[in-house]
Amino acid sequence: MSRAGRSGPAAKRRAYASVFAALGDPTRLSLVAKLCSGPPRSISKLTEDTRLSRQAVTKHLRVLERARVVRSARSGRESRFAFNPEPIEDIKKHLDLVSEQWDHALARLRTLADS
Repeated sequence: MSRAGRSGPAAKRRAYASVFAALGDPTRLSLVAKLCSGPPRSISKLTEDTRLSRQAVTKHLRVLERARVVRSARSGRESRFAFNPEPIEDIKKHLDLVSEQWDHALARLRTLADS
């Protein structure tokens, strides 16, 4: 497959959809909120003050990692997870563009309706 085929509009939509799907779960959203407000954390730190098992947190982190919302790095015997803002920033840019397009379309419609 060509490089353009992997980074075209359809690939971007799939990437955006995976981020929205990953963040659509309350547990994963909570994990992202924890990671946004501090240094990279281990699974044991992320399970503190929750009812979740380490296995459950690991599964949620893997979904977030596949969506590129978090990244992990080994530190000794454990992995530390950190928030990756890049996919969220990409989506924000896309939504800003779509919003601008809608604003222009509504302005044209308003002009047509007023004439």
